[in-house]
Order: sequence, then C-alpha cells, then structure tokens
Amino acid sequence: QVQLVESGGGLVQAGGSLRLSCAASGRTFSSYAMGWFRQAPGKEREFVADISESGGMTNYADSVKGRFTISRDNAKNTVYLQMTSLKPEDTAVYYCNGMNVRTYRYYWGQGTQVTVSS
Repeated sequence: QVQLVESGGGLVQAGGSLRLSCAASGRTFSSYAMGWFRQAPGKEREFVADISESGGMTNYADSVKGRFTISRDNAKNTVYLQMTSLKPEDTAVYYCNGMNVRTYRYYWGQGTQVTVSS
C-alpha cells in the first residue's frame, strides 16, 4: 500500500506561482505513475497532469499546458506540480494520485486547497 500526502497549497494572487508537493510512503515509489487532479465546488474531479514511473513521459490538460510542470524525484519519493501564471479558474482542491503500473491499483491523497484571487 502507498500513502500520499499533498502540501504547498495556499492563497495566491492571479499571475502568481505555487509549487505543490506530494510525498509518498510505500514499498516501491518507482512502480507508480503519478498524477495531479483537481476539483472545484460543484464540478467533477478533472485531470491536470501525470508523469510516468520513470519520469520520461508527461501529459497535461489543455487548460494548464504551458503553465504547469509536473516532475518527480524518486530518491525522495516525491512528485511536484510547479504552477505558474495562475488564474482564478485554477482555484480548486488539488489531489495527488498514484497508480501501480503493474497492478493498475490506484491511491489518492487527501488534497490541498489552492485559491487564486483576482
């Protein structure tokens, strides 16, 4: 089993930046593809970005492409989401997700709130 804990959320002004972290505890972090999702009130949880277990492949939602960057440090069992040029519509609870690429089982963190003021 893997446990995921997000941190780094907060209140920022439009145009600002935040760096989210997701720290994982488990037997083999490198066996997990990692992703970030977000959910605003009244909306479905949506995909933001993900990264392969090796870090060699990334994907982004069109809404964040060019502004957000996902990365991972397997030595630290941590995945990051660097967010720049933040917009009010980025306001949401951001969740970390890990998927075991061998079993396809997945796990969620508790979420961290990001609020972007205009």
